[in-house]
Amino acid sequence: MKKFNLLMLLVIGLLAGTQSYAQMAIDKGTKLLNAGIGVGGGYGYGGLGGFGGYNRGILLGASFEVGLMKNITVGGFADYRRLSFNGIGVDYGVNYIYFGARGSYHFNELLSVPDNIDLYAGIGLGYLSANYDDAYFGGYNAGGVFLPVHVGGRYLFTEKVGGFAEIGSGGAPLKLGVTFKL
Repeated sequence: MKKFNLLMLLVIGLLAGTQSYAQMAIDKGTKLLNAGIGVGGGYGYGGLGGFGGYNRGILLGASFEVGLMKNITVGGFADYRRLSFNGIGVDYGVNYIYFGARGSYHFNELLSVPDNIDLYAGIGLGYLSANYDDAYFGGYNAGGVFLPVHVGGRYLFTEKVGGFAEIGSGGAPLKLGVTFKL
């Protein structure tokens, strides 16, 4: 965890030290779209009792938020991950689909960060759908409600395009990708 915190501080420091291109004020009507990948974590088994390989897969996801009022956004998210397992004569996989609503508070004014940076945190209400399949036993479907939390940051390279990083409890502990201010 110390390495991750150090890495995040380094990334934020590098981003803060570059030239500002855009205003990142979050007001009523501001529209933000994130598209990226999630790495690490995810639900699933760690292998077949130590027999065979395990591929956690990469999460693909998107989120969209609209400014409800100054510094507050609401919107939705959708993520997909495929976990593949290979063992002693057994190959199977699990498809995970995460979707739901989310809201965020943006700390830009409170923390007086540079204009092209957006720091935020929030919570959501989501649904996880899991679909298991294999050649021997068929498959099953399962699902449930979950409450994901997230903490993240955006950096705009131009007036409308930038990058984002988010840590949280949704489909992956770390998400990275591109962000668009519409």
